[in-house]
Amino acid sequence: MTTLSSETAARHTLSPTTLKNGWTTVSTRALNRLVCAVAADALGVDPSAVGAELTDDQGNLALTVSAPIRVVALTRVHRDPSIVTRTGGTILERAEHARQHIHYQVSELTGSTLSRVTVRLTDADIRPEDRVQ
Repeated sequence: MTTLSSETAARHTLSPTTLKNGWTTVSTRALNRLVCAVAADALGVDPSAVGAELTDDQGNLALTVSAPIRVVALTRVHRDPSIVTRTGGTILERAEHARQHIHYQVSELTGSTLSRVTVRLTDADIRPEDRVQ
């Protein structure tokens, strides 16, 4: 696998399937920012905390997303274990759901064929408990 150049990324991103003349190009930076925004939405974190690596996988696009994941405080889980289910499941279940969401959304938004999406969780963004007043 090699990292995509901006020219290669543009070629793999949008092909002229319905147009007879020319190409629509999308820069690697624009594609990277789109992936980060989709991943941030799926993981419940700020887009600036997300990193994305785009690589060429035999003509398809492979994504590796590195990001924290938003979680509830362990003290809250200890008091109310059902909160895990209400907030989307375990960290592994939520990461897999995010991976599937990223794969689908990036494919739909860019028209790219994705060979795989890898999600690397880098940190836990602990959601502070709200104070009752």
